[in-house]
Amino acid sequence: MFDIYRKVPKDLTQPTYTGAFISVCCCVFMLFLFLSELTGFIATEIVNELYVDDPDKDSGGKIDVSLNISLPNLHCDLVGLDIQDEMGRHEVGHIDNSMKVPLNNGHGCRFEAEFSINKVPGNFHVSTHSATAQPQSPDMTHIIHKLAFGEKLQVQHVQGAFNALGGANRLQSNALASHDYILKIVPTVYEDLGGKQRFSYQYTVANKEYVAYSHTGRIIPAIWFRYDLSPITVKYTERRQPFYRFITTICAIIGGTFTVAGIIDSCIFTASEAWKKIQIGKMS
Repeated sequence: MFDIYRKVPKDLTQPTYTGAFISVCCCVFMLFLFLSELTGFIATEIVNELYVDDPDKDSGGKIDVSLNISLPNLHCDLVGLDIQDEMGRHEVGHIDNSMKVPLNNGHGCRFEAEFSINKVPGNFHVSTHSATAQPQSPDMTHIIHKLAFGEKLQVQHVQGAFNALGGANRLQSNALASHDYILKIVPTVYEDLGGKQRFSYQYTVANKEYVAYSHTGRIIPAIWFRYDLSPITVKYTERRQPFYRFITTICAIIGGTFTVAGIIDSCIFTASEAWKKIQIGKMS
């Protein structure tokens, strides 16, 4: 008496070609929807959100910087990196974790450096300020291969400005001009399915070019990177559809498809039987 799935004897059912066609279409349609849902269940979704906070509180108030720049018309002995910020840091000729590679038979230089900056507004610049003797006409035309902050992130489906200045070419600029790159650094967090977080930084950039004179009237160009930090943090989180939602969707697909197909088959069968009765009435 509690069986809600009562069985109908086969001799009380009537198979039809229309019903067979609808059944095949129903199975194909359900298979298509099942595979679509299975693909969505297996795939990882990346959700992004914005909030105000410092995500990497264990960094000690520091941000790692990676710089790779080529100056094809400036000797390596003249190239140096200076760092200063609003906390009072003023370092001229930073040499730790840096490398100079001669270019153009020693007439140019490729400068690579990894260093850290404080999480306060400041700047770092490539110049000849640390050179023993200042050249008469330093040529600051350059190509920036890489400027990145924080941990390197290479994640599919995350298109961010982690190396916004990569490929910047200023070889056609005025040789004696200074270059100002104004950077707005945006903290970025990536959290995978296991809950592990990686911290990096994106940045936007604006630039200007000008000729600067010293107090003695000499032109001493430099390549300035002036930065400030955004209070907004961007967070990317990997998510996967819960298993219970996948099962619920599959049940809805099967039940809904069978119900709709049954209604369509019933309507067609009823209309067909009515048409047959009409035809028999006309013949009689």
